[in-house]
Amino acid sequence: MKRTLFLLSLLLALPTALARDAQYQVLTKTSVMVAMRDGVKLATDLYLPARDGVAAAERFPAILTRTPYNKDGSKRFGEYYAARGYVFIAQDTRGRYASAGVWHMLTDDGPDGADCAAWIGRQPWSNGKIGMIGTSYVGGTQHALALAHAPELATVIPVDAMSNLGRQSMRNAGAFELRFWNWIMLNAGHGSRASHDPAAAPALVEMATNRFHYLVNLPLRPGTTPLQLAPEYEGWLVEAMRRGADDEFWLQNNIVDHGDRYQDIPVYLVGGWYDSWAGNTTANFAALTKALQSPVYLIMGPWIHGQQAKWAHGQVDFGKDAAVADELAWRLQWYDHWLRGLDNSVGKTAPFATKVRIFVMGTGDGRKTDKGLLRHGGFWREEKEWPPARARRTDYYFHPNGGLSPQPADFDARQSHTSFTFDPRQPVPTIGGCISSGDGIMLQGAWDQRGGPHIWNWPLPIPLSARNDIVVFQTETLAEDIEVTGELEVRLWASSSAVDTDFTAKLLDVYPPGNDLPGGFDLNITDGIVRARFRETWKQEKLMKPGVIYPFTIRLYPTSNVFKKGHRIRVDISSSNFPRFDVNPNTGEPLNNHRGVVSAVNTIYHDRAHPSHIVLPVVPR
Repeated sequence: MKRTLFLLSLLLALPTALARDAQYQVLTKTSVMVAMRDGVKLATDLYLPARDGVAAAERFPAILTRTPYNKDGSKRFGEYYAARGYVFIAQDTRGRYASAGVWHMLTDDGPDGADCAAWIGRQPWSNGKIGMIGTSYVGGTQHALALAHAPELATVIPVDAMSNLGRQSMRNAGAFELRFWNWIMLNAGHGSRASHDPAAAPALVEMATNRFHYLVNLPLRPGTTPLQLAPEYEGWLVEAMRRGADDEFWLQNNIVDHGDRYQDIPVYLVGGWYDSWAGNTTANFAALTKALQSPVYLIMGPWIHGQQAKWAHGQVDFGKDAAVADELAWRLQWYDHWLRGLDNSVGKTAPFATKVRIFVMGTGDGRKTDKGLLRHGGFWREEKEWPPARARRTDYYFHPNGGLSPQPADFDARQSHTSFTFDPRQPVPTIGGCISSGDGIMLQGAWDQRGGPHIWNWPLPIPLSARNDIVVFQTETLAEDIEVTGELEVRLWASSSAVDTDFTAKLLDVYPPGNDLPGGFDLNITDGIVRARFRETWKQEKLMKPGVIYPFTIRLYPTSNVFKKGHRIRVDISSSNFPRFDVNPNTGEPLNNHRGVVSAVNTIYHDRAHPSHIVLPVVPR
């Protein structure tokens, strides 16, 4: 067993108001094999507080991370927290990297996490209290353990965490988020059982390298690609792309419907307006606030997935204040309070002053930085609840001339509508948005909705709004600032020539032309989708009758943005956003098992009887 001693002077410590000096040396034990209840052993690294090269004799609280991304990457965290009086534990999840067993998407992480927690509680260095740390999938393992009710678990800080998989962010109102196709294509041959097989690994690496070609040849059928060499990954992905309904397949980490199953512990939820799990992060806050007696905190910044220490992404700069100055130190304050009982900044000062802290985007000067980024700007604000109760849900109606206004269109039934042709062979390309695991196939975050060489499926130097399959509705130039903060949805009345199709919506902040922005800037704020066969309920599919008008609700990701005076508020309606979502073939065939595609003529209604609109939560000035 490898043991490494790190001196205090070599530890990374960023000077901030929240930082606490290191007190210990750090002793590392790698790849301790911890047995689960079924005998499968999981590889576990320990970072122990030490003095004079020997593990300290005291009992310490523990900080645990359970990851499918290689425990070896936790060294920075382990050294930091162990030097400050915590035993840090990093464990490879089942079937990943050095751990034995077969990987499954999160379903083993509740019982495995509970077994790991019990093992920690039995160690001579443990005081019986565990906090957890981690982002994305690793945030999902925190939720899984909290739902498993390990008595040793005392608090969690899930960042951009996987949850409510059948609701939004994996299966999204019936559509499949292709970032998880990408995740499987990349990870099936990296850190998996198959990656250790010299007969399988090269083919899986080649598949990942050439995944663009597989992406445009969906659906994925079992046994037809090199993915068959990693059967647990192929099996999950094929089934996930078939299961459109929010059913038992997606039950793991369902917090929205089962908040009462969550362990009653302090929870700090961290998310970003441009993160792939933003909608679930705010939904979890609402569910857990009702279900738990313990405090639940929420912070939402202008971040993309896992990038809380940065203030710019895509083509936009939000200002240096948007970044978390020291990612390790602020967590230390939380752990010190709940695992050690220290009276510190928690409940007193930012980022713990109130239970909700949000970044309101959009108050920048709209100029370009020296790096050529748009200064969209913004500021932090403390809130009493989420969504803010003072926000007024304001309907902005679609008009036949492309207008968007709080006044409804004054047209009789069936007199006012807009039709477009949706060809699945030419889907609307994705340019930024609430994305993660899009490596190589999608851009994350805030972008001008204009093509170019940076967009593989829209290299044309023209805006998306020029496409005939996008219907644009926008306000007149705003006479005053309008802040939109909260949960958003589009209520659409529409029909189709097909028995099934998709409807997408995107909210944009339209900058006017200026010296720094000769053509203006069409900034994506948030988006959403609904698959028509799931228009009535996400639990059961029901095809349409061609030509019949149906109501649809498109749930957008939450946001907070000031649309400034001189700007326009815009909503784009279409039927695809690829490869953010899988493309609907419009045939009504079983999901992920179609052989043909048909073009659909889709019609949006905007008359008195069918007042299509977006619901904006407007915060009074």
